[in-house]
Amino acid sequence: MSAKSSSRNGISRRDALALAAAGLAAPLLPVVSFAETKKETIPMSTIKVGQENSQPIEIYYEDHGSGSPVVLIHGWPLNGDAWEKQTAALLAAGHRVITYDRRGFGRSSKPGVGYNYDTFAADLNALLSALDLTGVSLVGHSMGTGEITRYIGKYGTKRLRKAVLIGTLGPYLVKAPDNPEGVDPQVFEGVRAGIRADRPATLSEFLKNFYSVAGADGKRVSERVIEANWTVAIGASPIGTLACIDAWIEDFREDIARNDLPTLIIHGDDDRILPADVTARRQAKMTKNAKYVEIKGGSHGLTWTHAEEINDELVKFLS
Repeated sequence: MSAKSSSRNGISRRDALALAAAGLAAPLLPVVSFAETKKETIPMSTIKVGQENSQPIEIYYEDHGSGSPVVLIHGWPLNGDAWEKQTAALLAAGHRVITYDRRGFGRSSKPGVGYNYDTFAADLNALLSALDLTGVSLVGHSMGTGEITRYIGKYGTKRLRKAVLIGTLGPYLVKAPDNPEGVDPQVFEGVRAGIRADRPATLSEFLKNFYSVAGADGKRVSERVIEANWTVAIGASPIGTLACIDAWIEDFREDIARNDLPTLIIHGDDDRILPADVTARRQAKMTKNAKYVEIKGGSHGLTWTHAEEINDELVKFLS
């Protein structure tokens, strides 16, 4: 029978093929329509912080609760979801809690530029301005402590109430004639080389050190948590992941001198990413109104492994 001839039911083979194709396509139509509708009716919470060629650079944020505002700034190479245990505790304590994803990470734009602390601080300033936040407390972990310190250095403390630095990277990581306590620059070049050669494997090893696996804190974290962190990390911008290493080694000493806020600094004494004697102990001495808390056995990932202790300190300090 030719394609033009009719079947016994009066439907040509060509018509049957057309109907079959329509049947396969039909289930796709509502999905596309729903996706478009969802996109239009439930926009992502973003603010524009810049432009790269034809694309806007947008920062994704979440804003929950009411009361005294707290902005949580995550570490490398994660996103704002890293604060899940602290967000719950702060909301329960009656705070308005804002988290955001650093440019290049999580749901924020992944531009090829802007991975330095002057730009990160400008992004933070854009968020605070867009939400018209005053009397706000800034809480940072790891790289997030750099945003806070540089923000204060550039924009002052007019909008701010308090600051919390957890696993801080200040005051200045690099060994230099005027900074003999710093780390040999070759250490950072080794991290760069590892990311260039095999980013997935390097991030996996980094996360083991992040939680001090094989140490006391390593028993407090499951393999699934590390796997989940790795999934977030591998989804970040490869360009941004690498470029952030240069930001780690910026000098924050002049910024610290401008900090006149009540400041809580929390660090673990088994931090294998940013050892306390190079970072937190020094920054606490340089900060005018600092309270320093060191957690015995605490790894760099202590916001997860010691969440209850961290949350208790946060709620008391921010009350």
